[in-house]
Amino acid sequence: QVQLVESGGGLVQDGGSLRLSCAASGRTFGTYAMGWFRQAPGKEREFVATIRWSSGTTYYADSVKGRFTVSRDNAKNTVYLQMNSLKPEDTAVYYCAATKRVLAILSMGKITDFDSWGQGTQVTVSS
Repeated sequence: QVQLVESGGGLVQDGGSLRLSCAASGRTFGTYAMGWFRQAPGKEREFVATIRWSSGTTYYADSVKGRFTVSRDNAKNTVYLQMNSLKPEDTAVYYCAATKRVLAILSMGKITDFDSWGQGTQVTVSS
């Protein structure tokens, strides 16, 4: 089992930036990809970004393209989400996820493709 811990959330102004971190531990061997998802109150959890661990190939939701960047630090088993030009509509709890499923369709960011989930970190953007 892979344990995931998110950090870096907080309160920022419209147009500001934040960097989220996700540290993986436990049985991390064989991890195929990691992803970021978010959920606002009263809404469904939605795909934000994914990254293939081996190649570093990334995929983004249309709503965050050009503003968010997902990256990884192999030595630290950590994934980051750099968020720039934040908007009030980005306000949500952000979750980190990992999968060992090599058939995962990363460009679609299917929730059912991911095996492990973090506890979430709150991001609030004020207007």
